[in-house]
Amino acid sequence: MTSSPRIAVSPDFRPDFSHPHAPRCAGRGLVAAVAQDAASGEILMLGWMDEEAWNATLSTGEAHYFSRSRAKLWHKGESSGNVQKVRAIRLDCDADAVVLEVEQIGGAACHEGYRSCFFRRAELAPSGKTDICCPRVFDPSKVYNRA
Repeated sequence: MTSSPRIAVSPDFRPDFSHPHAPRCAGRGLVAAVAQDAASGEILMLGWMDEEAWNATLSTGEAHYFSRSRAKLWHKGESSGNVQKVRAIRLDCDADAVVLEVEQIGGAACHEGYRSCFFRRAELAPSGKTDICCPRVFDPSKVYNRA
């Protein structure tokens, strides 16, 4: 699989990983990273980035995150093949959150096989109805070889 070209940004366009109130894991400062479909605007997932994930994302053009459960760098799609090609990046006013506008390869962002990690939806009162609001694209037991 070929990677996207390097993303060039000015040196002052970067999250503040050292902010004293930034969440920390394994001694690393983290910022929230929202992945959004670049074409439709659909929110696909929320992950966390440390400085290493930020730099890897810029250098490859594909989304990298910091996995809090594994306490290490995680290239989105490394197991499933459902990588995220970054088309643009937004940085919020406090530099403590980013939005990655991505092309979701393979159609699924969620490790449970759904298009979006936000696949559960609840309507407000009076109905309070809950449902699955986006398609399941793959069977995780087959993709991740789980019995």
